[in-house]
Amino acid sequence: MGTGTDESPATLYGPVSLGLGVLALIAAFFFGIFAILAGSLAITFGVLGLISRFNRSQCIAGLSMGAVGVLFPLSFLFAFTGGF
Repeated sequence: MGTGTDESPATLYGPVSLGLGVLALIAAFFFGIFAILAGSLAITFGVLGLISRFNRSQCIAGLSMGAVGVLFPLSFLFAFTGGF
């Protein structure tokens, strides 16, 4: 496997980021801790995918959904507990 080819594992960063982003967005309404974990992984894979320049639209979608999946439970945590 050469780097920068279609056989590279970097081609999977986009779909993985998108899948984890959708999972984080759904879990944000039901199970906040899992949403934070899945969202942070979606953000990580989204950034790695943007750097590798494969599946950029999927990486951007996964990155944005992962960010919402992380920020939504954290905003409720800060609003209802008064911060840390």
